Amino acid sequence: MIKKGMRRQIVLHYILVVFVALLLVETIILLAIRTYYYDSIYSKITTYISVAENFAKFSNEPSGNQLQGMLKYFNLENTELEILTLKGDILTSSTGFQPDRTITTSDVPEAVGGSIGRWVGRQAGTNESVMAVSKMVQINAHDTYILRYVTSMEGINADLVNLTLVSIGIMVAVLSIVLVLSFGLANSIVRPLNIITAVSAQMARGKFTTRIKGNYKYEIGELASTLNYMAEEIVRSNQIKDDFISSISHELRTPLTSIKGWSETLVSGGYDPEETKLGVGIISRESDRLIGLVEEILDFSKLQQNEMKLSLGRVDIKVLLQETLLNIWAKAEKKRIRLLLECEETLFTKGDANRLKQVFLNLVDNAVKFSPEDSSIVLLAERLSDTEMAVVVRDSGIGISPDHLSRVRDRFFQVDSLNGGTGLGLAISQQIVELHHGKLELDSELGKGTQVTVILPLDDSPETKA
Repeated sequence: MIKKGMRRQIVLHYILVVFVALLLVETIILLAIRTYYYDSIYSKITTYISVAENFAKFSNEPSGNQLQGMLKYFNLENTELEILTLKGDILTSSTGFQPDRTITTSDVPEAVGGSIGRWVGRQAGTNESVMAVSKMVQINAHDTYILRYVTSMEGINADLVNLTLVSIGIMVAVLSIVLVLSFGLANSIVRPLNIITAVSAQMARGKFTTRIKGNYKYEIGELASTLNYMAEEIVRSNQIKDDFISSISHELRTPLTSIKGWSETLVSGGYDPEETKLGVGIISRESDRLIGLVEEILDFSKLQQNEMKLSLGRVDIKVLLQETLLNIWAKAEKKRIRLLLECEETLFTKGDANRLKQVFLNLVDNAVKFSPEDSSIVLLAERLSDTEMAVVVRDSGIGISPDHLSRVRDRFFQVDSLNGGTGLGLAISQQIVELHHGKLELDSELGKGTQVTVILPLDDSPETKA
């Protein structure tokens, strides 16, 4: 007995399908063979009846002689020829036996009706399976009789029974082969699934380094690949989180250490105004840095939970980029980096001005961070089509390697952890752009610079054009 499960279902389904198919095919074939044999006998008898009818039609002999002639010349081997009255009474037969009885089978009324009567059944008295074929014939234009051939079907039925037994044997053999094959097929499906289930259970217990081994095909292979990919992504995500926790801890500890150190120093007193001003300035800058880190983490949390709300309105892109450059100008000035703005007039989009400004500040700040001294950063805004515009931030900095370019927009990913930050800035920027139904594209070449393109929908409402 096969225990419950997919293996048993597959085997049972295969056996059931093959059994039903074989049963239908064999039934149809046996019925066709039976019909063929029966029709052949019927056709042969009707041919003899037609010849006998012609014999009677063109003969001038008395009726009694003609009847005897029919019995003599039109007798068939293994067949009894009977001559009946229209009421079904037997007048004579080829066997010479003249029972005093009346034939009541359906072939006689059919013959009296003018057609060729056919009847298959058990003969009264002998219980033998027979076929009777009857037809009305006219002798000398006034005497009417019924010619009735009766032949045994026992031999044919015996052959059909033997053929049925052979077909049943073939069916049993085929089902046995199918049973063996279905077991093999079921095992080829169930065994990999059992392995995948066992490995999945280990993953569910936190063992994400476990992998599904084996070269499986089709859907099972795709399932195994998907689970392995999921485990790899979880391992990578965990590693990124660990790196993020380590990085953010370092980023938080540095300003906190400075704030604590200068606070304790100033509390101890005895410093002149210049030294006090220096200490308070450091505390203020480090506090701003802490606030920036916390706000970045909060923004990311809101985006992850789809809780970030946009305050939508018409945004003048040129004004927005000018404000961005003013905010970042002091930082660029320290590295003697030139900030250049090329923007078409009357470029408007529908969005949240503060969030879009956050995006461009992040992009320009990154450009300044990774650009060498005495270089240039270009901000270009232009109309792409009737419905879209592009804002390009292009620098000639260190660039990004192809390996890092595909991951630089991943959350917590940092190309160079020594430059500080949370690794969330670009991920947050991309999500904000997508909230505005835009997209963020990144092109970079190591050692030559990076270009970030933000594509946004245009707002060309009549009010805007005016």
